[in-house]
Amino acid sequence: MDEGRAERIGAEVLEHELPPATTPFGQASREFLYGGVWSRPGLSRRDRRWITLTCAAAADAPGPIDEHVYAALASGDMDLTAMLEFVLHFAVYNGWPKASHLEGSIAKAWARLHQERGEEPPPWPTLDYDTLGPGDWEARQARGTAEFIDVNLCPAPPPTSPYRHAGILNFVFGHVWQRPGLTRRDRRLITVPSVALCDAATPLASHVTSALHSGDLTKEEMDELVLQFAAYYGFAKGQALADAVEAAWAARPDA
Repeated sequence: MDEGRAERIGAEVLEHELPPATTPFGQASREFLYGGVWSRPGLSRRDRRWITLTCAAAADAPGPIDEHVYAALASGDMDLTAMLEFVLHFAVYNGWPKASHLEGSIAKAWARLHQERGEEPPPWPTLDYDTLGPGDWEARQARGTAEFIDVNLCPAPPPTSPYRHAGILNFVFGHVWQRPGLTRRDRRLITVPSVALCDAATPLASHVTSALHSGDLTKEEMDELVLQFAAYYGFAKGQALADAVEAAWAARPDA
């Protein structure tokens, strides 16, 4: 292992020099995490940040959340608009309390970044009602149904419960998945880790399958997502994700 290379990549990822490696964990962070995972081809550094941010925020790890949020902004890999849009998408799949903590971390990092530059932090944008999508409920429901089918590559559920009607069709697919600020591919890179870490078997199979069968993620990219996820959320859950990937790949229409 090239120690200098691992040190350099770790510093680029975290936007600061790595502390001395005085424990097995510290040494593995250098050799495996930065020298072995972050340095791999197959996903861009920005792609890997989405997976890592999702895992750190879902794990309720305050130190890593702050560290990776700051690094994402300071590096320029993500701008404020993308990060704030990420919070909303993250909230859908991981819950509002975790998203509230994540948005607070972004606020701290935004202030710190500008203070380090000797600047006053610019205020966050004030959003207008146009960003909320159509106000016609029938049009919104139809739009959500179409988006569900387009994203998941399967029929939409009937609006027979508040969860399906108000939640899935109206809000998640009638609004969130269609918002600007993140690409559909970005949203896949956030959603797949989210459903994998919460052990949700049906959404995991659904989102892995649709990400691969749609072409939004290649098999090679999905394999890299599995490794990045396993590094930040554990290899046991990574195995379940890897199994879902292999099942989805075997079931692709052109297999």
